[in-house]
Amino acid sequence: MSAQNHTSVSRTRLPRKTWFLIVLLALVGQIAWAVENNFFNLFIQDVFGASLSDVALMVSASALTATATTLLVGVASDRVGKRKVFVVAGTLAWGLSICAFAVLQNVSDALARDAAAAATLGITLTIAFDCLMTFFGSLANDACFNAWVTDITDDTNRGRVEGVNSAMPLLSMLVVFGGAMFFMIVGNDGSVTYDYPVFFTIIGGIVLATGLAAAALMDESHPQPRSGEGYFAELAYGFRSSSARANRMLYLVLAAYCIFAIAMQVFMPYYVLYLRLPYILGENYVLVMAPCIIIAAVFTIFYGRIVDRRGLLPTVVVPLVFFIAGCVVLALFVHPAAVFVGSMFMLSGYLGSVACFGAAIRNNTPLDRVGLFQGVRIFMVVLVPMLVGPWIGSAISASSGSMMGFGVVGDGFTPSSLIFAGGALVSLLTFVVLFFIHRAREK
Repeated sequence: MSAQNHTSVSRTRLPRKTWFLIVLLALVGQIAWAVENNFFNLFIQDVFGASLSDVALMVSASALTATATTLLVGVASDRVGKRKVFVVAGTLAWGLSICAFAVLQNVSDALARDAAAAATLGITLTIAFDCLMTFFGSLANDACFNAWVTDITDDTNRGRVEGVNSAMPLLSMLVVFGGAMFFMIVGNDGSVTYDYPVFFTIIGGIVLATGLAAAALMDESHPQPRSGEGYFAELAYGFRSSSARANRMLYLVLAAYCIFAIAMQVFMPYYVLYLRLPYILGENYVLVMAPCIIIAAVFTIFYGRIVDRRGLLPTVVVPLVFFIAGCVVLALFVHPAAVFVGSMFMLSGYLGSVACFGAAIRNNTPLDRVGLFQGVRIFMVVLVPMLVGPWIGSAISASSGSMMGFGVVGDGFTPSSLIFAGGALVSLLTFVVLFFIHRAREK
């Protein structure tokens, strides 16, 4: 993407059918990921009594599976010059694999000799099927749907598209948690669980229906098939220093996004846990989170239009400042009104920044290697931040001892408000990379 004035460029309009598919596949895909990220952890604990180490193993295995799948399948889709078949087949298999979770308890009970063996087998099957589900989901969504979106858009409309895409992860959480309330089971002791078989069957059915809709409505984007280098040489291309030099702007944007994603991961895994603390919002946290998510989503959808007109550098600063300001408010104040304001600015800044970085990545991706760079993107902005950020947040909470003088003593496992200060400090490093992007633009 050049540094020209975007206001002088006429915008390429996408057909309504294309917009419908983008919204449908993005939303349903994120709903499926939200179920995996939030309810598989509950399922494996509630049904099979899994330990925290079992949950950590499942999360790590899923993250590695997603990265490897996106790399491997992205290169394959480049080489055959097709996206639709991967999206459709992957989405259908994705839906079936989610439905499979509805019968895992019955399968483990039938195959095991006693309750202890059934629980052990159930944990193993859940982790294995989570990796299988992640494989199909990453194949369809992370690798080929994202490549298809890059294929069919250009630098006059990618900001709008990314504004919509970026809003979907949080909007999907509202849908999933709101829908899960209808399947909630409250025990006599006040404990809460869910009717998992029905819940997973419905979610899997929705994903299956989406795959059928894609089969009927999606047009192939017809990327030029790649030939020449072998498959594994293609796979290694994205991690060569020569590739970074040849695509310097793309890797600079990825580096900036990576740092920002690390800043998010410093506190985001603990964000809901923090809001649920009795001296913050308690069980009323949804009353703050829900409107903040809606406000942030609306802001991002409209802000994407500005990204198309002005490009990355003039637009990303505003949401980054929002993000830092929100983190500072969350770090310093615990009054519900302050938590609302801080969350609103933090989430708006988060989604807005993701839209800016996402559009810039698409604009600087070589059109003959779109699939490959979906895997590089997942590696840089998902896997690395997930492996680094949460540990920073955990270390901050464990070492802080108290919450900024508010008199609440932590025990090493309670999230401290300082995790937001840590996220703000890490995000400041993003501006260093933006400086180098500015220098590269000038050259």
